[in-house]
This record gives sequence, C-alpha cells and structure tokens, in this order.
Amino acid sequence: MPLASNLLQNLPAERPDNRRSLLLVVVFLAWAVALQALVAATAGIELSEEVIASAERKYGPEARTRLQAWIKLIASSRKKPEDDKLKIVNDFFNQVPFASDIDHWGIADYWATPVELLASNGGDCEDYAIGKYFTLLALGIDINKLRITYVKAPQAPNPADQSHMVLTYYAKPDSIPLVLDNLIPEIRPASLRKDLTPVYSFNGDGLWLAKERGSGRVGGSEKISLWTQLNARMGKELQ
Repeated sequence: MPLASNLLQNLPAERPDNRRSLLLVVVFLAWAVALQALVAATAGIELSEEVIASAERKYGPEARTRLQAWIKLIASSRKKPEDDKLKIVNDFFNQVPFASDIDHWGIADYWATPVELLASNGGDCEDYAIGKYFTLLALGIDINKLRITYVKAPQAPNPADQSHMVLTYYAKPDSIPLVLDNLIPEIRPASLRKDLTPVYSFNGDGLWLAKERGSGRVGGSEKISLWTQLNARMGKELQ
C-alpha cells in the first residue's frame, strides 16, 4: 500500500500514538480510493423518484422541494466559473439550519449525506462540508482542489474541544486555500481565518497532516466508520 507507506514516513517517529491513529485513517483512505466510482457518479447526480418520495414521506413536501432545488443547482451551474460555483454551493448549504447530531439524529455523532442533510433540513459542520464537497465534485471541480478539513475553532458549537470541520479549496497545489465555512459564511482565504487552527484534511485521494498541529490524535476508527457508513448510504441514494 504505497499511500500508507508514504504517510507513515512523513509522520515523526517519536509520536507512536499519532502513528497508530494514522494507520486507522489509512484504512479509510484505502477504502476511499475504491469509492472513486461513487465520486464519478456524483458528476451526474440524479435522484430516483423513489428516493425523493421516501424523503417526502419522512420529512414532508418541503423535502422534495429542497432536493429538487439541489438537482437544479447542479444542472444549472456546471458551466459557471469556479469562483461562482464555490459561492453558489457555499450559500446553498449554509441556508440549512444548524442542528447538533444529538438533537437532530438522536446520537452523539452522525455524518449525513447531502440527501439526508437537505431532506431533513438540519445538520452540523461536517454535514455542511460533506455536502459542499460532493456537490462541487458534481460540478466538475478537480478532486485535488478540495479537502475536507478538521480545525480547532473558538466559535465552534462544541466549546469543550472546539472541533470544527470546513471545506477548503486550492486553486493551485501551493496556493493559500479558500475556506468554505458555516460559522463565517463569507468565503475567505485561510490566511484571513486566524480563528481556525488546522489539524488534518482529506479527500478521496489522500490525507494531509497540518504542519501546525500539536500532539493531538489524528483521526480514529470511529471517524473512519462514520465516513464508510455515509458513503454506503450515498451509494444507495444515487443508484
């Protein structure tokens, strides 16, 4: 597994706890590579009437309206400039009301698919980031430009650990990323988001450890499981 080897070589040897944590994340990454077919499928997102009708029965007629608006947004935005796509998608998902997992889903941690987020009309930071990620992929933005990024944020809804998730966009590999966030809806360069401290980021192609990170853990088996479950549900939704 070349990816695992490269990642472990880049992690300092004096941090065995981080190495063990990273191994768990690598398991996810190896599995995520197999999900590229799913990522490609989002380029032509089409929800069956069965999926939309099921959402309508569960969440009411507004669920159908929101899902249809999402499909329409994708269909009408494919030919727009990338800056426009970022703003359109960021604004679209940020209008969904914030709701904690425990209040919305009845469990401590749940990663919703874009369909679940929009149909239920509620979600938290990771749900916004995931929805934006898959939607921008569907709009043709290169996967290498997008990273789902874990950060520490003083304004995060969970003040105990300040955990937060955003989507970052890299116009070029070495450029300062733009941050698509729900806490501050305006898209800003990361250099202007001094309130955010990056921990690690990932997409379907790899994992990046923040140089500024402290000695905290990097990922964990429970997070891998959440991502795996999310992609399994999404695969069924897009069949």
